[in-house]
Amino acid sequence: MSKIKNIGVLTSGGDSPGMNAAIRAVVRASIYYDIEVTGFIRGYEGLINNDFIPMDRKSVANIIQRGGTILKTARSEAFRTVEGRKTAYENLKAKGIDALIVIGGDGTFTGANIFSKEFDFPVVGLPGTIDNDLAGTDFTIGYDSAINTVIDAVDRIRDTAESHDRLFIVEVMGRDSGLIALRSGIGVGAEAIMIPEANMNADDILHKLEHSRRDKASKIIIVAEGDDTGGAFRVGEILQAKYPHYDTKVSILGHIQRGGKPTCMDRVLASQLGVAAVEALIKGENGVMIGQVNREIVFTPFEHAIKHIDAEKVSTKWLKMIDILSF
Repeated sequence: MSKIKNIGVLTSGGDSPGMNAAIRAVVRASIYYDIEVTGFIRGYEGLINNDFIPMDRKSVANIIQRGGTILKTARSEAFRTVEGRKTAYENLKAKGIDALIVIGGDGTFTGANIFSKEFDFPVVGLPGTIDNDLAGTDFTIGYDSAINTVIDAVDRIRDTAESHDRLFIVEVMGRDSGLIALRSGIGVGAEAIMIPEANMNADDILHKLEHSRRDKASKIIIVAEGDDTGGAFRVGEILQAKYPHYDTKVSILGHIQRGGKPTCMDRVLASQLGVAAVEALIKGENGVMIGQVNREIVFTPFEHAIKHIDAEKVSTKWLKMIDILSF
């Protein structure tokens, strides 16, 4: 077990609430174990461009409550090339950095997995994505904040829906995963939830509306942006054509789901995983995502964490519960 003297940390891909809390935990845990920390700006681009800052207690003061990421983030085309990764490796070695902690989602971990194996360099990851679409952790950093943002927005939309007897189709983020739509839809009492995993189409929504309570003033349908029908506007067009008597409106929540202060749950989760990441590197772990399952810290190899959504996260039990509650 070699001695880790300097750890690099970066955030990559889409930002998520709680990334700053994770950075803070990595920095403070490293200092606790007498390890230096170097932060790289704009993800893997920072590794390639040698854009970095030494980090200490002061650099992470008063950031636990802030959304976004103080290290900035980006998607790096250069890091997809052998030449780009070689430059990144040479820059890390020149600075005396012994290991790397990356905070992001499946794209981040794909790059980390290749880099770690290519250069036999210690890398561990923290699941920072609002989509919750990684295996090996019950929740990703930012997911709880995102679904609470959706709930707050839809609660406000329902006030208008009830005032005007309107049907609202609300689109939430989730290009490849419907987990934001699933939980937030249950949380707001939606009449229907359309997610890629459920294979529900506009005909299913029409059936639900035809058999729903006639006396209910408002109706909310939650649609994941990656739904096979084509998103909220397409669903709205189909429903308006079938039910012209409905006052149908479409609302796209968009990037507000990524921003804002992280919830307490995300702050605590990010802090736990950040400390665990530093301790994992000290113990010699490599090529793994640090997650939490049943309140226990677990290590999952990058290749298993990427796009291997646990079946339990979108089970038939969840979908049946939606039908029962919207009856």
